[in-house]
Amino acid sequence: MKRYEILAQEVAQSIAAGQLRPGDRVPSVRETSRNRGVSPSTVFEAFYLLEAQGLIEARPRSGYFVRQGTSKPAEPAASSPAAEVREVEVSELVFQVLGYSRNRAMVPLGSAFPSPDLFPLPKLALALGKAVRRLDPWKTVEDLSPGSAELRRQIALRYLGAGCPIDTDELVITNGAMEALNLCLESVTRPGDLVAVESPTFYGALQALERHSLKAVEVATHPRTGVDIAALAAVLERHPVKACWLMPNFQNPLGSLMPDAAKQQLVALLAHHQVPLIEDDVYGELYFGTHKPKPAKSWDYTGLVMHCSSFSKTLAPGFRVGWVAAGRFATTVGRRKLMSSLAAPVPSQEGLSEYLQHGGYDRHLRQLRQALLRHRQIVLRGVAKWFPSGTRVTQPEGGYFVWIELPQSVDALELHRLALSQEISLAPGHLFSTDRRYRNHVRINFGHPDDVRTETALKTIGQMAKALG
Repeated sequence: MKRYEILAQEVAQSIAAGQLRPGDRVPSVRETSRNRGVSPSTVFEAFYLLEAQGLIEARPRSGYFVRQGTSKPAEPAASSPAAEVREVEVSELVFQVLGYSRNRAMVPLGSAFPSPDLFPLPKLALALGKAVRRLDPWKTVEDLSPGSAELRRQIALRYLGAGCPIDTDELVITNGAMEALNLCLESVTRPGDLVAVESPTFYGALQALERHSLKAVEVATHPRTGVDIAALAAVLERHPVKACWLMPNFQNPLGSLMPDAAKQQLVALLAHHQVPLIEDDVYGELYFGTHKPKPAKSWDYTGLVMHCSSFSKTLAPGFRVGWVAAGRFATTVGRRKLMSSLAAPVPSQEGLSEYLQHGGYDRHLRQLRQALLRHRQIVLRGVAKWFPSGTRVTQPEGGYFVWIELPQSVDALELHRLALSQEISLAPGHLFSTDRRYRNHVRINFGHPDDVRTETALKTIGQMAKALG
């Protein structure tokens, strides 16, 4: 065990033994550092872990306290969609709802992005400037798809560090993860084909299916452990599924995390049926526990898993650089990339390569995860305090979304409209299914750590939801 894990375990034992009781103030970071002979950063890591475990909570300008007896809402039940083939028509509603998130005056609880203030933009600018000044003009030709050799090497090293070694020849650099996901979809389907998705699912996946004239079948999904493997097996037996688009790590909108054993079963099941997996893993680096969760790609021995990610959610949203580890489909994906947009921007690729080598990416990620974890607690407390009785909410272990199930009488679209009148955006549950079944659900983004605005907005939404009930 690492030092901070040992310290966290000792504090947890003190809480379990009653030496630290609910409401007690935990010794300060400075005091703990001095008494235990460890660095302040080690103490912070231990406290963040205890916070993620729900044992302590941070109070602004007051320190850390042992949590009172839990009053947090229950989590939503697992979904149970009818495993029917459906046409996909969601884009118009998505455009209407998400257009409001661009307004800076809005409290962006409905946004799909974390706050730009969480990213090291000055350091990225320095890395970009340094890389561009020494840019070899021939790279504008050499770095056509599959992309910068150095950036692909840096990405491959991160896969290796996560226990998922891949060949750099398998990597294709793209214009963000959405292009990677769309290229994968194009490579393994044809118009009219059927794709399996989670229920609820990321509306971007539904838009992609709609764009490519594909049909969807939704699979039961648990808010904590992700897609139900038995339900997926039944779908594969019943329907001619050509691909699966799934998010095993911190699924959007649920925030669910599939256990390793389930990921292994998932890959084995799809290999048995020879169905490709398009793995959307843009939130995998945003974990709150002690270890980065492995992608399903880690158990892929047949090349059927296409693992897609990007730097947009973790480092550089405006750079629009993503990638796919495309397995047996790498050549096809690379050619489709050439046919569609030739290459990702060369300066962005070079700037990110420079930053990854010298910019302290892992240190930034630790700070980002800590900020998101603190704000998750603020949002969960706000929901428990102000939302109607009977509200259920997920308890994500990573990412920056919570999925909220309101009482049946609350219409999420009407709540969304009321919230807009108070300059608050929400993502209503209607966006996350082909049949708009999640009518009393909303997704809330906790990736914008402005505590005062967020708390006020949550109180306002809670009052509105009670009035609608």
